[in-house]
Order: sequence, then structure tokens, then C-alpha cells
Amino acid sequence: MNLSSRLAEVADQLPNKEAYWFEGESCTYGELDAAISKFSSGLYNMGIRQGDHIALLIGNSPYFVIGLYGALRLGATVIPINPIYTPDEISYILMNGDAKAVIALDLLVPLFIQMQGRLPLLEHVIICETPQGKEKGISLPEQMKSFTDVLRSGDVNFQGPKLADDDTAVILYTSGTTGKPKGAMLTHKNLYSNAQDIANYLKINENDRVIATLPMFHVFCLTVALNAPLMNGGTVIIVPKFSPAKIFNIAREQKATIFAGVPTMYNFLYQYEGGSADDFRTLRLCISGGSSMPVALLKNFEKKFKVIVSEGYGLSEASPVTCFNPLDRPRKPGSIGTSIMNVENKVVNEFGEEVPVGEVGELVVRGPNVMKGYYKMPEETAHALRDGWLYTGDLARMDEEGYFYIVDRKKDMIIVGGYNVYPREVEEVLYGHPDVVEAAVVGVPDPDYGETVKCFVVSKNPQLTEEMLIEYCRKHLAKYKVPSSIEFLDELPKNTTGKILRRALKELSSKL
Repeated sequence: MNLSSRLAEVADQLPNKEAYWFEGESCTYGELDAAISKFSSGLYNMGIRQGDHIALLIGNSPYFVIGLYGALRLGATVIPINPIYTPDEISYILMNGDAKAVIALDLLVPLFIQMQGRLPLLEHVIICETPQGKEKGISLPEQMKSFTDVLRSGDVNFQGPKLADDDTAVILYTSGTTGKPKGAMLTHKNLYSNAQDIANYLKINENDRVIATLPMFHVFCLTVALNAPLMNGGTVIIVPKFSPAKIFNIAREQKATIFAGVPTMYNFLYQYEGGSADDFRTLRLCISGGSSMPVALLKNFEKKFKVIVSEGYGLSEASPVTCFNPLDRPRKPGSIGTSIMNVENKVVNEFGEEVPVGEVGELVVRGPNVMKGYYKMPEETAHALRDGWLYTGDLARMDEEGYFYIVDRKKDMIIVGGYNVYPREVEEVLYGHPDVVEAAVVGVPDPDYGETVKCFVVSKNPQLTEEMLIEYCRKHLAKYKVPSSIEFLDELPKNTTGKILRRALKELSSKL
């Protein structure tokens, strides 16, 4: 079984069930499955074959869903790319990923005209028309095809080839925090097993209506808010762009049952004055991932909106989910929960030996969801995959009940005079201050101690000073963990999923 065949199975069982809702329009499973077969056939007619690489540069829309599943049904390998990446970032991934075809927004037509000749392997550019593109008067050059035409040219009875579990389904490029992005190769088995396991773990069924406002090109949304509900007959509420006002309105009007977001989104929703618990009255579950949610924010959000927020953990290389707070046992604030079914997590030392309960080490993972390696990067693959385990690079600890806690990224740890300081523990203290909206901590060089703690803070009180916050930290932290300086910003730099970019803050601190 794989994503494409399972969706066809659901369409056969529930042909008239709503598969997705998008900007006032609904699509049933029967209609979606037919569109996927037609698009897959259209790609085949163009000369795309099993094993060819197709890049998706599309935001949250039916184009993404049909493009993804259509390519998978054909046995092609999909490379999702953030459509707002710079031309250099896009061309690197297309080149490194050996893309034969691209499915892109019409707003990117000028970019692909500019790239002509620079991508020798790229044979086809398929363009998705948007209202914004029409407004700008963007027209298709002769050599490009429209998504609609490819769809129309296909055969609804197209079956596609037989797919092997170990065939590469998707190559997800990591954000490149340690250099050039790496392409994690996820197989059909990786993606299908994780979608089903998380759907079963969260009891997602045909009565669920899941808000997909996280970017679909990111693995969190791809598995949790798109694939998991589609595997079990749920409805995906596609939201192209996150805004607190829109989420409250859509949750209320569409009777959403599940919302998935990153901590930054929860912070924006919490700070927004126009939202109320009544807007979220139909939600049975809020899911948080992408980075650790400050405990103060989690508790404040739950109190204000009368919903439960459950944190999980994942990474691109694991398709992505490995841990989640269980629904049938007490949820522990600050914890990423326990291992989901079929996946093992453990905490090890530098020799790969499991450490005692409560001790900090590196989190390692194994299961049917773990990638088969990085595309064209054997050395990086050998470093990440050792003795059947995926080394995550995250520092964690496990309690006596099997709940895991992320302490920090291994590379983000700050060493002050020989003592380890984890940015998250300082951030937790800062988030406990009533005037702090957002906070991030980095290490900066120090001639005496090697490194010291520097904080970047967004405050809602213009009267709050650096001295006042440092004094507040002194009451809650050991001396070596207390920030040496605090910089106030209007907003913290974030990536497209809302994750705070520590690297950008480190670069900023070096200039100050």
C-alpha cells in the first residue's frame, strides 16, 4: 500500500465524501481521485516516466494536492520547494535534484524564462494559473504548458505502474542550517506508514476536518494535515496563508476539529484580540510541532481557548513524526510525548550507548518512516544513519514513563565557562515574563568565558528595559545562565513555517 493506492481505495469506499475544501469550493474523494488519475495520465503523455523527478513550486491549493498525488501515481519522485525561495535557492535544488519537470505558480514564469539554458535536465514547465498572475497579466510562453491543459488531456482510467515500497516517492530538501540543503529521500513506505501511524495515533477519521495552513511543501503539513486525513477519509480545509483572523473564521464556519501549527502561530492566535474560545468550540485537538512550544504559552493558550494542545516531534528525515503526546494518557506540558506506534526513540551518548533515564543525550530514531538517505550525499548519509538508527542532532532526555523532552539542538548549545546552557531553558524563563511576546537565545563569543548568553526579545511594553529583564532572569536562573545582554526587536526572523531563525540572530549579533 502507498499514498496513491490508499487514496484510490478511500475514493472507492467514500466517493461522495468531501476530500477538501478550498476558498468556498468543495471536492469529493471521487472527484479528487479522478483528477489525480487524469493528471497522472497527462504527465505520462508528456513523456514523464516512473523514476523521473518532478519539482512542485506551489503554495497550499488543490494544484498541490493533485500535482503531488498525480506524480506519485505515475511513480515519479516529487521534490516540493518553497515557491518564495530566491532564484539561487530554487536553481540549486532543481539542479541538485535532477528535476526533469516543474509544476509552478504563474508568478514564477519570469523566473523560468530567466533560467532557460541553465537547467539542462529540465524538459517541462507546467504552470498553475492564479488570480494574482492574471492581475499581473502573466501569459504562458509557447514552451510552457498550463496545469489545466495537462489535466484535460489525461485519461480518467489511467492506472500507473506498480510501485515498490522502497522506491523514492519524495525528496525533501532540508533548510540548510549547516550549509547547502540536503535532499532527504523518503520512500513510498516511509510516507504511507507515517501518515497511517499518526492518523491512528491521533484517531483521525472521516468525521475530522483538519485545517492545513502550514505550508504543504513542508513535511509537517504534508504528513499530519494532508496525507493523514486523506488516508482515513477526513476532510482537509486548505488555507493558503496563515492569518489569525482567517483561522478563527474558518475554524468556526467550517466546524474544524483539528488545527496543526507551529509555536509562532499559536503565539499570534493567542495575542490576537478578535479570537475567542467560541471560534474553536468544535476543535477536539490542537497539534504543535516544528519547534518546542514554551510551556507558558501552551498553558495560556489552553486556558484562553479551552482546547488541548498536544506537542509532537519530527524531522524531514523521519517523514516526519516520531513522538507525540498520547491522547489516552495525561499530556505533559513541555514534553514531545512518547514514541508513536512502529517507531522507536532513545537517548544516547557520544558512543551510541543509551543513557540512564533523566540524562541528556542525542535523540536517535528507527522505524519504517526513516529515510533511505540523502540524495547524492553518501558521506552525510553515513553520518546520519548508523547501525539502523537515524541520529537527529537534537539533545533530549526521557523520563521514567517514557515521555521525551527536547532540550535543544546539539549545535545550539551554549558553553559558558565550561558549563552547558540550553537556549530553551533561558527562553522558558523569558516567556514567563508578562511583557514578553517572543524570545530567542543564542551564544556569542566572550574572551573570558568562551561564550555568553545573548537574548533577542519582542515586548508589548515599551517601558521594559534590558536591566529589568536581566534582573528578572537572575531570580530564575543560575548565574552562568543569566543573559549578558538583551536586544529588543520589533519581530524575530522566521522561516516560512514560522520557526525562529537562530542563525540569522547570530549573524545579527555579530554586527551589533
